[in-house]
Formats: sequence, C-alpha cells, structure tokens
Amino acid sequence: MHPLPLSAEMDFSQNSLFGYIEDLQELTIIERPVRRSLKTPEEIERLTVDEELNDIERAVYLLSSGQDIQGTSVIANLPFLMRQNPAETLRRVLPKVREVLHVAGVEMQLTAAASFLTILQEESVSIHTYSHSFLHIILQHVEHRDAGVSNAWLETLLSTIESLPKDILRHEILNPLVSKAQLSQTLQSRLVSCKILGRLANKFEAHIIKREILPLMKSLCQDVEYEVRSCMCHQLDTIAQGIGAELTKSVVLPELIELTRDESGSVRLAAFETLVNLLEVFDTDDRSQTILPLVKSFCEKSFKTDETILLSLSLHLGKLCHGLYGILTPDQHLRFLEFYKKLCTLGLQQENGHNDNQALPPNLEQEKRYATVRKNCAYNFPAMIVFVDPKNFHMELYSSFFCLCHDPEVPVRHTIAICFYEVSKLLSSGVYLIHKELIALLQDESLEVLDALVDHLPETLELLTTGGESSVQENKLLTVPDLIPALTAAEQRAAGSLKWRTHEKILQKYGCLPQIISSDQIYYRFLHRMFAIMMTNNVLPVQKAASRTLCIFLRYNRKQEQRHEIIQKLVEQLGQGKSYWYRLRFLDTCEFIIELFSKSFFCKYFFLPALELTHDPVANVRMKLCYLLPKVKSTLKIPADKHLLQQLELCIRKLLCQEKDKDVLAIVKRTVLELDRMEMSMDAFQKRFYEKDLLDQEKEREELLLLEMEQLEKEKQQNESRTSSDKIFEKKRKDSKTSTVLQKNIPMSVAGSSSSVPSTSKETKKSKLVRSQSFSSQALHPKYGNLEKCTGKNPTTGYTTSVTGAGKSSLLSYTDDSFRTRNSSGNSSSYSNTSLPSTSRNMNSSVDQKNNGSKDTQPRKATLKSRKSNP
Repeated sequence: MHPLPLSAEMDFSQNSLFGYIEDLQELTIIERPVRRSLKTPEEIERLTVDEELNDIERAVYLLSSGQDIQGTSVIANLPFLMRQNPAETLRRVLPKVREVLHVAGVEMQLTAAASFLTILQEESVSIHTYSHSFLHIILQHVEHRDAGVSNAWLETLLSTIESLPKDILRHEILNPLVSKAQLSQTLQSRLVSCKILGRLANKFEAHIIKREILPLMKSLCQDVEYEVRSCMCHQLDTIAQGIGAELTKSVVLPELIELTRDESGSVRLAAFETLVNLLEVFDTDDRSQTILPLVKSFCEKSFKTDETILLSLSLHLGKLCHGLYGILTPDQHLRFLEFYKKLCTLGLQQENGHNDNQALPPNLEQEKRYATVRKNCAYNFPAMIVFVDPKNFHMELYSSFFCLCHDPEVPVRHTIAICFYEVSKLLSSGVYLIHKELIALLQDESLEVLDALVDHLPETLELLTTGGESSVQENKLLTVPDLIPALTAAEQRAAGSLKWRTHEKILQKYGCLPQIISSDQIYYRFLHRMFAIMMTNNVLPVQKAASRTLCIFLRYNRKQEQRHEIIQKLVEQLGQGKSYWYRLRFLDTCEFIIELFSKSFFCKYFFLPALELTHDPVANVRMKLCYLLPKVKSTLKIPADKHLLQQLELCIRKLLCQEKDKDVLAIVKRTVLELDRMEMSMDAFQKRFYEKDLLDQEKEREELLLLEMEQLEKEKQQNESRTSSDKIFEKKRKDSKTSTVLQKNIPMSVAGSSSSVPSTSKETKKSKLVRSQSFSSQALHPKYGNLEKCTGKNPTTGYTTSVTGAGKSSLLSYTDDSFRTRNSSGNSSSYSNTSLPSTSRNMNSSVDQKNNGSKDTQPRKATLKSRKSNP
C-alpha cells in the first residue's frame, strides 16, 4: 500500500487516482479469505435435513450422519423428546446417543450430563426405567479423563442416587465401589469413590454401613495420596449423620484426630472443618477433652506457621464458639474473644509499630488474604454477639464492629451491611449503640454496601425507633437529625449511578418512613423528591417505585392542605401533562391509589381525571386506560355511585364508536366483556364481598381519623394560645388586687368557679389528642404495602374496629361517636371541598361544615352553662 504523508495535499491527477485504485484492490484481496470461510454449497447440502422427517427420525439421522454441533443439539433436545414420545426415544434415539458419547467431545459430554439430569428431575420415565436405560451410561463416563466432564457426570450420578431404590444402589453402585476404591485403581477413581461413599452412607441400614461402608471409609482416610485423604475427610460429616452418634464416636472421631495431625496442610484443614461441623454430635466430654485442645493448637499455629488456616478458622469461628460455649472457662472464653478481635483488624494495624508475621511489607496476595479474614469476621459477628451476651456488646465488641463498618475493603463493609439487621435484633434495647454505624453505611461510597443494607432497612429502622430504652417519640427525635440527611444522600447517590435496580429498591424500602419519621419531615424532605423522580427519571421501574412510595406518603400525610396540594399536582402535572409519558405514569399512580386507599377516596379525587384520558390523542394511553377500567369499576358502590357508573358506561360507548386504532379497539371489546361479567359492590355489606368491604371500610375509617386528628391538633394549638393569654390576664389581675379580704376572696371564687369547666374540657381534648397520636403511631402505620388486617365489629356502634394492636379497639370506639353525623350523610362527605375534580359524594359538604361548626361551639356552650349554674 501507499500511505499518503500527513503534510501532503490531496492530488487528483491520473497517477494518483491509479494509486488509490491499487490500494482498493489490495483491500479486496484481504477480504477474499473472509468470504471463502463461509460454508460451501457441498457443506450446506450435507447440513440440510429433510423437512418431512419427524422429530425422532431427524434425531436418529443427525446422530448417525450429522456433524458434532448437530449431535449436540439433538442431545440438548433429549428431555423434550422424552416428554413427547418416551418409548420411541428410548428405543431408537438413546442407543445412538450411547454410541456417539464414546467419541464425543467435551461440549457434547457436558450437554449429555445436563440432559440426563433434567430427565431425572422431570420424571419423564419411572425410576426403574431410568436406572435401566441411563444409569449405565452415567457410570461409564463418571471417570472421564477431562475433570470438568467427570464432575458433570458425577453430579448427575449423585442426584440419581437420591432417587434410586436400595436394591439397585447395592448391586449397581455399592458392589462395584469396593473394587474402585482400592489402591490399585487410578487417583480419579478413588476420588470419585469418596464422593459416592458419602452419598451412600445414609441410604442403608446400620449393619450394612458397618460391614461394607466403614471399612472403605477407613481405607480411603489412610490413602497414600493427600487428595484422596482430604476428599474423604470432607465426606465424614455426611457419613456421621447416617451412622449415628455411637459409631461416629468410636469410628469417625479417631480417624479425624489422626487426620488433624496429617503432614498435608489441606488434609489438616479439611479435618478441622469436619470437626466444627460435627460439634453437635459429640458429647461434652469429647468436646472438652478432645476437640478443645485441637482447636487451641489450630489457633496458635494459624499465626505462627500456617496463615492459610486463618481463612478457614475465621470462617468457622462463630460456629466453633457456639459449639464450645458451655464448656469454656472464663479465661478460655476471654482468649477466644481476644483472638476474634485480633482477626477483625488483621492487616490494618501492627502491634508495637511493626509486623511480627513477616519482615517484608505485605504483598498483594497477603493483603487479599487478610481482607478475606476480616470479611469472615464480619460474617460471624452476630454469632459472636451471642457468645459475649448482648449486654456486654458495648464493652467487648463495639470497637470491632466500628472497625468492620469502616474497613477500607468493600467486601468487608458489604458483609457487615448484610448482617446489620441481625445485629440490631440481637442488641434489642441496646440498638441505639450502633446508630452512628448505620448512618456511616448509608453514606458509604460503594453502592454494593448500600444495596446490602437496604434489603432489611425497614426492619432495621423500626428497631432503632422502637427497640431503644426510651419511648418512641424520644427515639424519633434522637434518630431524625442525622438519619434524614443520610437517607436523602443515599437515594441521590443511587440515582446518580447506572445501577437502577439499587435505586428502585431504595425507593421501595422508603415506603416504611411513615413509621419512622413525622409527616411534615416526609413532606418537606422526601415527598417532592418522589414526584421529581416520576417526572424526570428515564427508567420505568424506578418511576413506578417512586409513584407507589409517593402514594404511601400521601396515605399517611396528616395535613389536609398538603394532601390536596399533592393530589392537585398529580392531576394537573401528570394526568393533564403535555407528555404522554406523564399521563401513563398518572394511570400507574391511579392503580396504586386503588390498592392503598379506600374506594371513596379514589372516586372523589381520581375517578373523573382518569376517565378523561379516554379522549387522549395517544393510543398507548387509551390502551393502558382500558386495561385499568375493571379496577376503576371495582371502586364504585351502587346506588351511591350510580352517576359515576353512567359516566363510565358513556366513556366506553364513545371508545367503541369513535376508536380508530385497531389494537385499542380490540382491547376495548375484551374489556367490555370483562366489565359485563363483573358484579357491582353495594353500599350494604354482601357475603361475597364481605372481606373486601371490611378492608375498604377500615381504610376509609383511617382516612377520616386523619382529618379528626388534624382538627384535634388545631384545637390543641388554640387552647395553648388561650391558656397563655389567660395566664397573662390573671397575672395582671393579681397585681391590681385591693387590700380588703372581701375584695380578695370574691374574684378568686368567681375565677375558680368559671375555670373549673374549661380546665376539664382542656384535659378531655388533651386526652383525645394523645389517643389520636397513639393511633397515628400504631394503627396508621401497618407494614407498608400490606394493608390487610384482622378486623372485628364493635357491638355497641356497628363499626369495624382494628384488633391488630393493643389499645386500638378502645380508640376506635371513641371515634364512632364523633363520626356518626359524618357517616349519616355518606362516609366520604367529611372531605372538604377544594378546586380538585370531585363527584357527588361531596354534595353534602355544606352540611358537614354546619356539623363541624356546631361541633366547635359545643365546648363554649358547656362552659357558659357551667358558669351560670355555679353559685
């Protein structure tokens, strides 16, 4: 080729053009071998199969004369052939498979092992037929020269052993195993024998195990190859479970003790892990006299001679301490604890300013090993809390917990984040001790750590607010100042990353916040953020998660003005938004509203805005609305919502008559059939809708109680302002008293008589407010996303009362009297009128205002009456 110099100008002369043509010809020559690498007509002809052949004939043909890739495809399709025609597959296809596997490559062997296992799991044939047809093929290839193929067939064989009857196991597997486990056999044959022996141990009676299996086990434990001894050692815990405690103590334990002194480190390690797994089998004497000294020697050697033992020791230390807990002296208990604390900081700090383990600086491999040790310590942390007793956590383990939560390695922090909820449960009343560590993990720079912590975030936050030594309200005040910034920062950090699944999970878990922090804090710090995510985020699952969490926040918002503002934004900016994407999200929100709120709430605020989308210019919006219409109709109650039903039917008629999009029209027709089959709910309770009506009545009742609580809080604020003004006025009156006794006594008696009733009314209102607040912290905070409750009926009022928590029944009986006037004119009439879209359910709002007005004047009338009646 003739590359042009960078400084040369473009020359379009004839010579230059010929040079360019030569370059292009050279490029075509380079491409020719690529074209020739395609299949030739002869190869294509050889790969072509007659289309008239059925599945069985095609499989036989491809296995007989096809290429390897075709044979592999047939073997992968073998489970399907067994489901369709098992008799012909066994008669014609399986013999061909047996022939092909003798010369098959690795890929075909792996495919065959997986297909045989699938056939076993699907139970396409009886177990006797399977053992007769497939077991011999499996046994022939278990000792394949390729390790990966051998392991694949071995896994299939071990799964088959679980299903085979005893007679087949004894004749086909156990009897040949005696010869295959001899020293004269290959190393691979003896390794396979170890794994098969471990699976057979719990399949036979004790006398067969003692006579035939245990001698093989001893022989393999004393094999000349360390790989065989190590493999057999790993199977001893399985064998011990099958032979019982007595034989384990007399046969297995001596072999284990001998293997712990083996010359090979891998064998000693396997023996140690098996001892830890068998701790529960041994009695107290064996643990204290035999196992405990071995464990001590392992701990001492781990730092001095063999650091590879540290990995296994740190992983099993929690189980080891749990198994030895009852036999340790206080001094031994302290030694194990100090050993664990030392492992928690291994590689991070050196005692006396130098490293005793090595003279050179730690290399990369050793740093990874130390990080794995600390990760194992984080995994065992809940077990170590039980070991030291949660009461001693602050004195003994808090420093180690702090180090693990601030470890420089992400896997360590990820593991401790997974365990954080378990730690919180164990600490119980002392959970406040780890509050700062929760904030640190929420602010962690790694999203993996945050993702692990968020899995149990609702339960963890609930423990932090209710599990401390102080009351719920005090705990809320303690946790809020630094918890809210940490939660908002965590969400924003997930939003700024590409891991949208973590962001979705965080938004879903934030639905628990009404149980944790106040309504105002949610409104100002989280609710508007949810709305912004719905409007701006590009990931659909994230938008839906934000929408559902926003609906949960709206469900438990305690200020009517804020609720109306949110509803108005949803209707105007989503339901009437310029982008069809916003209108689709509005329909998703409507679906969540139907799930979380009462029927009357949806009908009042969202029914008509949703129906308006039947005229939407975008077909996808109309299509989504059609899918939602059955749920919309389920919110109606007859006869109160008869006019809304007419509106729904009118919209459906318009869609049937005016819809031009064929896909939407087809969905409309299916929806009409579904709507015709639906049974309407009545105002009165019906047997077939009894549970749903009870749940809906409970939702509506809680929504009304939110309004009542808001009114009580306003009255409390008014009473507090009146009380402060009365105190100022009383102070002025005391300053202007006369010197006579009569002039002193008369005003005092009048004041005492006139203030007695107001003070009583103030105490009554205060008690009401306290009871309402207790309801907000208990009855109004069920597990988010799950609003099903156990309900009962109050025999005195006829209203349904919640029995999910102590004290709720008496609270709801109090609200029955205050809601009688509201419920007499319709349950939903208590919602105040706003500029939002509404229906005839709030036609009686003026009556409600009168009722509310008369309700407000009753305390004053009672006060005047008491003053007049007082002498």
